[in-house]
Amino acid sequence: MKVTQERLPESQVGLNIEIAPEASRSAYEKMVQNLSRSSNIPGFRKGKVPRQILLQRIGNDRIKAAALEELIQKSLQDAIEQESIEALGQPNLRSNFEELLGQYQPGAAITFSIAVDVPPTLELADYSNLSVKTEEIVYKPEKVDEFIEQRRAQKADLVPVEDRAAQMGDVAFVDFKGTLTAEGEQGKEIEGGSATNFQVEIAEGKLIPGMVEGIVGMKPEETKEVEVTFPEDYPQEDLAGKPAVFSITLNELKTKELPELDDDFAQDISDDEFETFAAYKESLEKQFKEQAENQTQSNINAAIADALLAQNTLDLPESLVQEEVTNVLTKTLMQMQQMGLDVRQLFNSDNVPMLRDNARPEAVTNLQKSLIIEEIARKEGLEPDQAAIDTKIEEIRPQLTGQEVDEDRLLAMVTQDLISEKTYRFLRDKATIELVPEGSLAKSEDDSEVETAEVEVVADSE
Repeated sequence: MKVTQERLPESQVGLNIEIAPEASRSAYEKMVQNLSRSSNIPGFRKGKVPRQILLQRIGNDRIKAAALEELIQKSLQDAIEQESIEALGQPNLRSNFEELLGQYQPGAAITFSIAVDVPPTLELADYSNLSVKTEEIVYKPEKVDEFIEQRRAQKADLVPVEDRAAQMGDVAFVDFKGTLTAEGEQGKEIEGGSATNFQVEIAEGKLIPGMVEGIVGMKPEETKEVEVTFPEDYPQEDLAGKPAVFSITLNELKTKELPELDDDFAQDISDDEFETFAAYKESLEKQFKEQAENQTQSNINAAIADALLAQNTLDLPESLVQEEVTNVLTKTLMQMQQMGLDVRQLFNSDNVPMLRDNARPEAVTNLQKSLIIEEIARKEGLEPDQAAIDTKIEEIRPQLTGQEVDEDRLLAMVTQDLISEKTYRFLRDKATIELVPEGSLAKSEDDSEVETAEVEVVADSE
C-alpha cells in the first residue's frame, strides 16, 4: 500500500492511498466467500452456493460495493498506523464512493483519498512580557448587608393586610388574564398569560414591566385592568414589543414581618453553624472578600487569555470543535436545571441543531484559549505533581457523594485544572497588569461605540 500525505486546512491531514492489485483482488474474493457462507439461496446449502449462482442472485455490483467499502475501511486504518498519524475522530472519505465503485476492478490497483483530523500545531508568539488591563473587584461591605437583608426577607413571616391598599414591598395573591391590544390582534388571549391566586412580591423587576406597578393602590377583592407593553427583548418572540392589557384581581394582600438581626437569626439561617450574629457576619465578610479577590484574579486570567488569543492563530479540527460544543451545551443545561427550569422545552430534537450553531463561537474561543495554555504549560514544563493532583481530588470527592464517578475523567479534569492554574500563575508573574475600577472598561467600550455612531451620523449628514 502506497500512501502520500498533504496538509489540509482546519488541522487536517489528507492521505492519498493506493491499493495494490493483489489486495484489490483479495478483498473481492474474500467478500464472495463470506457471502457464499452466509447467504440463504433456495436449493443450496450455506457455503455450497456455486459462484455463478451467487453472482446472479446478489449481483456483482453489490458484491463489489461491499468489498470496496470493507477495503477502504481496512486500508485507511492501516494507512493511519503506517504513517504514525495521531488521528482525532473518524476519518472522512474525500473521494466519491460511486466514482470509486465505477473504477474498481478486482485485480487492478485503485487509489482513494481520505481526510483525518489531527491535533493542531501552534507556533507560540512571545508571551514573556504581556501587558493587560482589567477591572479590579473591590470588596464592598454594603454587599454583605444586602445579602443579609435578602436572607432576612426569605425568613420573613407573611402577615395579612386588611386596612390599607397595596404598596411596594407587599406580597400579593392575584388572578390575572392577559390579552393583546395590537392592531389586528385585539382581544387575542395570551398563551400562558393567565394564572389563579398567583403569589408575587410587589417589587421592581417582577413580572412584565408595569404589572406589579399596576397592583399598587389596589385593595383586596378589587379588579383592575393594567396596560403594559412586552419588552423588545422578551424571550417569547411573538410577544416582544407588543402592547397588552391584563385584568388583575387582588385576592389577598400580605406584608413581610422581618425577623430581628440577632443571635437567634444567625443560628436559624446557618443551621446552628454560628452561635452569634457577629460570628455569622464575620464569616460572610471573609467570604465576600475572598470572592472579590478571586474575581479579580479571574479577570486578570481572562485578560491574559484574550491577549494570547489576539497574538496567536490556531486552526482547529472539527472533531474537537464539536466535542467542545457539546461541553458548552452540557454546562448550559446543568445551569438551567440548577435554576429549576424545564430544559426539555429548549433541548429537543428540533432546537438542538440551532443551539449547537449558537454555541459554536463560544466553543471555538474556549478551545483556542485552552490549547494555547496547554502549549505554554508543555513548553515551560508546568505539569502538576502527583501529590497536588491527589490532594485536589480528595478536596472534590465529598461533593461527588452519591454520584457515579468516572475516575479517569475525574483525574483528567483535575489535572487539566491544575495545569491551567499553574500556567496562569506563571503568566501573571511575567505580565504587566494594570488594574482599573470595576465597570470602567465596559464604560469605555460603550463610549467608543457612541463615538463611532456620532462619526457615522456626521458622515451621513455631509
